[in-house]
Amino acid sequence: MVKIVTKDHKGLHERAKTVPKELFGTPELKKIIADMSLALSKEDDGVALAAPQIAVPLRIFIVAGKILTPEDEEKIYPDLVFINPIITKLSRTKEEMDEGCLSVRWYFGQVKRSSKATVEAYDINGKKFSRSGSGVIAQIFQHETDHLDGVLFIEKAKNLREYTPEGKQKEKA
Repeated sequence: MVKIVTKDHKGLHERAKTVPKELFGTPELKKIIADMSLALSKEDDGVALAAPQIAVPLRIFIVAGKILTPEDEEKIYPDLVFINPIITKLSRTKEEMDEGCLSVRWYFGQVKRSSKATVEAYDINGKKFSRSGSGVIAQIFQHETDHLDGVLFIEKAKNLREYTPEGKQKEKA
């Protein structure tokens, strides 16, 4: 069973390795992505996941199909896979955004992020693509790319708050 590792895991603090060309289209890469999708699907509030979060030190992240699916659609889109992603464009406009992380459970804080972002990446078969997003999608691109660079959101966040799994804010001791 694949588990999401927590903030103390060494791999979350190291730069992930580039996925080599030989790995594209292989059963090994497909299994890594399937494991990521499975781990993410078990988290009701999860919207994205980077490979280092399941202790795989490769430059891969996925965005949950549910976040990409328009509200009026009945069928949920599949997870979107980004392999060897590079942020190619960030808007100058930045916003303080509330952020959390599946590897730093129940903590939330304000992180200043560009309101628009463009990412170039490869799909599972090695085909290059570009994807732009604004708001929460831009935030996800930046958060997940930080993971691939060994940076956790708590290293950038202001006003860090801890909550219980039931959603109640914990009092500071």
